[in-house]
Amino acid sequence: MNHWQSKSPLDWETYVNKLVKVVAVEKHEYEGWLLTVDPVSASIVLATFLENEKVSISFIMGHAVQEVEILQEGDSAMKQRLDRILAPEESRAYSPEELEKRKNALKAWLETNHIPVGEQGELGRTLSVAGVLTIEPPYGPEQCSSSNEIILARLQGLLQGFLDGQ
Repeated sequence: MNHWQSKSPLDWETYVNKLVKVVAVEKHEYEGWLLTVDPVSASIVLATFLENEKVSISFIMGHAVQEVEILQEGDSAMKQRLDRILAPEESRAYSPEELEKRKNALKAWLETNHIPVGEQGELGRTLSVAGVLTIEPPYGPEQCSSSNEIILARLQGLLQGFLDGQ
């Protein structure tokens, strides 16, 4: 067991959300923002930000880690940016304005493609598609609901294509 593996989860936690340099076996060096450490294997998950808000994720196996050096502390903005990497889409917090914008963009896209859509519910937050499918906030494929599985699968595919194109 190496020095890194013998640390406790509380020790590893002091490295989370910080820019680190990891030296591994055979003099391999990795640099990135430490997202998390696996408590069983001591493996490190690093995030590196590329252009266009793309993220590269690297895994360094715990047994290969020789040294971890903190290069920079992360501020609260960086912590939020890192948290968004691992957060599932539906758990992201959207402001009421963002939800309204997403709903209106989706509704307009469906209407443009001649798919009948309306609003329902007390606040009109739920979209109803052809009376057989509903889409709840935040208006992603996972929020679609229908008793007809064929329609559900097709609309989820269309919706994913719409979101990928935005």
